Order: sequence, then structure tokens, then C-alpha cells
Amino acid sequence: MKTCPNCQAEVENNFEVCWNCHYSFVEKTVVKFMSEEEQAHYRPINCLRCTEVPMVYTGVFRFHEGTNYGVLGNIFEAFENKESFEIYLCPHCGKAEFFTPK
Repeated sequence: MKTCPNCQAEVENNFEVCWNCHYSFVEKTVVKFMSEEEQAHYRPINCLRCTEVPMVYTGVFRFHEGTNYGVLGNIFEAFENKESFEIYLCPHCGKAEFFTPK
């Protein structure tokens, strides 16, 4: 057993990453793991305003053109144009970027 220098948890000798805090013994830093959805949509994009700040993927959102027409608005939405966009946000300044899905 070895001790994690970041959180002092006991880790098996054959593990390269701490189970408790995700400290990498190889890279000597805490690593962040992405979910499968984040990996599928990941694009390494930096904010245009903040230059060195990486933008955060928030998901795919669907937008439609036009207005709802009274009680039958949902029926008429079937005939309206809908677009999907991946949205990335800057955690520093709040800027949003829209991209077409991969």
C-alpha cells in the first residue's frame, strides 16, 4: 500500500490514480475524468475573450423558429424548423458559444 500525497488515503501499489481524490501518481497532479456524453462532444475550445480559459460543454439544446399559435401551438410546432446546437460556456466571463453537433 502507498499513501496519496494529496489526501493521505491508502492506495493499492498497482493503482496509478488515487480512488479518493483522483490524484495521478504518474502526472503528479489531480486529474479530471469526463462522462461519456462529455467525451463524445468534447472540443478543446478556449474563450475568445479570456483567451486561456477553456470553455465548458453544457449540452445539446434544441431551438425552433416561429411562435406558438394559441391552443393548437404544439400541433403547429411539428411543421416548424428546429435546430440543435452544442453550447459551450466560459466559466470566467459567461460568454456562450453555439456549435452544430458532431
